[in-house]
Amino acid sequence: MRDTNHIRTLGGYSKPSQKGYMNTIELLVGNNVGKTRLRLFQFPLRDQASNWLERLPAGSITTWEDLTTHFLAQFFLPGRTAKLRNDILMFQQHQGESLSEAWTRFKDLL
Repeated sequence: MRDTNHIRTLGGYSKPSQKGYMNTIELLVGNNVGKTRLRLFQFPLRDQASNWLERLPAGSITTWEDLTTHFLAQFFLPGRTAKLRNDILMFQQHQGESLSEAWTRFKDLL
């Protein structure tokens, strides 16, 4: 009797899936770290982010820089990013706030 439990390798996960993510992300020859990042990026995405990636034109993402630029432009508008950056840079512990509470609030900002 043959064992039908096949062990999948990381290479197996990089194959095109039924959802078609790999049509959006086109892997070029070169930087292996960038390729790995691009291949793995799709897995933690849910809801709007997952739908966004599926709707991108085929082959529109070729580098990690392309992906980060598109993703940040879609989900982190410049005004929101500037406000978060300012909140982090100007962070202060509130009057009567414990160090633990301030640290938790700071980590939430990050």
